Amino acid sequence: MGADHLLPGMQADALIADKAFDADERVIQPLATAGKLAVIPPKANRQVSRNYDRELFKARHLIENFFARLKQFRAIATRYDKTKCNFLAAVQLAAAVIWLN
Repeated sequence: MGADHLLPGMQADALIADKAFDADERVIQPLATAGKLAVIPPKANRQVSRNYDRELFKARHLIENFFARLKQFRAIATRYDKTKCNFLAAVQLAAAVIWLN
């Protein structure tokens, strides 16, 4: 799995993820070893419950809503612009429009 190699080397101090990433051996322990905070709510069937930062997890909802609104722009969702410079400019323009509304 790619997470085995990507998560311990990530530059962020915390990983905010959904319940699907609640796996001790594959996600939680490598992050703890690397000194990273795992903000992942425990699954309902988890035998040993663990705590997570609920307030920080709420920020994930805002980020997901932003990406959902960003995908409403057809040129962004279908990657209409083929060059990365033009695509980045389109994303920035769409983000500005979302922010102003």
